[in-house]
Amino acid sequence: MEIGDYTVHVVDDEEPVRKSLGFLLGVAGFTVRLHDSATAFLAAAPGLRNGCLITDLRMPDMSGVELLKKLGDMHVRIPSIVVTGHGDVPMAVEAMKAGALDFIEKPFEDEVLIEAVRQAATRLKAPSDADADAINARIAQLSPREREVLTGVVAGLPNKTIAYDLDISPRTVEVHRANVMAKMEAKSLPELVRMALTVDLGGK
Repeated sequence: MEIGDYTVHVVDDEEPVRKSLGFLLGVAGFTVRLHDSATAFLAAAPGLRNGCLITDLRMPDMSGVELLKKLGDMHVRIPSIVVTGHGDVPMAVEAMKAGALDFIEKPFEDEVLIEAVRQAATRLKAPSDADADAINARIAQLSPREREVLTGVVAGLPNKTIAYDLDISPRTVEVHRANVMAKMEAKSLPELVRMALTVDLGGK
């Protein structure tokens, strides 16, 4: 899909942020529409096609996660990127479970956001059976302890809590997490969570 045929919808209650993101993406060649609230975006959501959503996490009318959940209730499928200055693991997991494709913490390099939007263009279709098979094959390579750590990460638990639950040290959890990232071939936490949710790891 050509990026000119692809509309990026930016939802942020702060006008300077909206305009800055709109300018950045416009210079990169994207068609951009700005929305000053989640409510305003929801009004236009049913008719959206060939686009993606960039939403701030914390907004006065509803949070970015609440927005994603409402889109899900409306059966509106649109690749979504959540941007926040208050990121942590539980919020990242909550956003991903609500349907976010990526989770980007401020401050970020311009190219990080642009690349995330480009990747969103390839995510308009649901994961294929082949994708799920590949992810299951990677999960099968995990040791039982690594699988337990992965389950804790996807549940949004911090390392200290996972360590307490498994009766191991936080440092050992860090080592297992690094091994999980490597074996799952995940470049970031959102990607790891997305892969795990694709095969419904949390329900197993």
